[in-house]
Amino acid sequence: QVQLVESGGGLVQAGGSLRLSCAASGRTFSIYAMGWFRQAPGKEREFATAIRWTDGTTAYADSVKGRFTISRDNAKNTVFLQMNSLKPEDTAVYYCAARDSAYGYSWSRGGGYNYWGQGTQVTVSS
Repeated sequence: QVQLVESGGGLVQAGGSLRLSCAASGRTFSIYAMGWFRQAPGKEREFATAIRWTDGTTAYADSVKGRFTISRDNAKNTVFLQMNSLKPEDTAVYYCAARDSAYGYSWSRGGGYNYWGQGTQVTVSS
C-alpha cells in the first residue's frame, strides 16, 4: 500500500500562485507515476498533470499546460505542483494520486491510478 498526504492548498487571488505538495509513504518503491487531479463543485474529477517516477517525464492537461508545473523529489518521495497564473476556474479540490503499474491505461492521460490522497482545497477569487 501507498499512503499520500497533500498540503499547500488555500485561497489566492486570480493571477496568483500556489504550491501543493504530496508526500508518499509505505511501498514507495512500487510507484510508477504520480499525478494531480482536481474536482470542481458539480463536476467530475479531471486529470491535471502527472510525472513518471523513473525518469521524470511529465504530462499536462491542456487546461493547465504552461501555467502548472509538476516536479518530484525522489529522496523525499514527494511530488510538487507549482500553480501560476491561477484563474477562478482552477478552483477545486486537488487530489494527489499514484499508480504502481506500468501497464494498462495511459499514465499520462490519468489512467490507472490506484492510490489517492484526501484532497486539498484550492480557491481562486476573481
